[in-house]
Amino acid sequence: MAFMRPVKCIVIAGYGTNCEIETAYACKRAGGEADIVHISELLYGEKRLDDYHLLCFPGGFLDGDDLGAAKAAATRWRYARVRNTGELLFDQLMRFIQEGKLIIGICNGFQLMVKLGLLPALNRSYENQVVTLTYNDSGRFEDRWVYLYIDQDSPCVFTKGIDRLYLPVRHGEGKFIPKDKALLEAIEELHLGVVKYMHPETKCPTLDYPFNPNGSVNAIAGLCDPTGRIFGLMPHPEGFLHFTHHPRWTRENLPEEGMGLAVFVNAIDHIRQNVL
Repeated sequence: MAFMRPVKCIVIAGYGTNCEIETAYACKRAGGEADIVHISELLYGEKRLDDYHLLCFPGGFLDGDDLGAAKAAATRWRYARVRNTGELLFDQLMRFIQEGKLIIGICNGFQLMVKLGLLPALNRSYENQVVTLTYNDSGRFEDRWVYLYIDQDSPCVFTKGIDRLYLPVRHGEGKFIPKDKALLEAIEELHLGVVKYMHPETKCPTLDYPFNPNGSVNAIAGLCDPTGRIFGLMPHPEGFLHFTHHPRWTRENLPEEGMGLAVFVNAIDHIRQNVL
């Protein structure tokens, strides 16, 4: 049997992250190896993004969201330097992308990605913020399960072969807003709004509360970049890895694997086929 190189996943922790263990477990269940790495380990040069294939920004409350969701963390990622080399951490991140590797951001991780400019990254420009995720229309923290429509024409590698998802959301700032109408039209034309809140009866994207829990424009719950390799979403795929995570697991005959696992399986498979 030929030796198969392991798919190495880095899950960023620290400064308010609180879903790193579940995210690392999802990577392992999908067939990868996962290291939970505190961001200070990157800043001190003890760990490097170059040694990994999948970068995960998990959910949480980065820096307490005191300056807005993930805003302080985005500034740290853009301007902080690695202590032992003087290299900008952002330069490592750009090199990671240029090498064809994958990035997923979930909830607070998604907020971090849009404020860094990693999404939607039209024309593969990863440095300018053009969309945001702001306060829910309900004016409160939303903790519920939502149905998700998946755009089958999207280039997103994480959602390949998935037609719908049912996942939990847990956020106070999840409303997607683009800079302007022209940008929204470009996102839709390129099918970058890959995940949308769906009404369970019509099976179509919806603006209706509570099925759309935050009032996101065009019901967008997740974005990918034009390459399909960079993906962020507000719902938590790592929150549904096993049937016992489902809110009705004692009342329905469910498959053992939760719907969220397929997102990570797609990522690991893509890396094996295209990166290793």
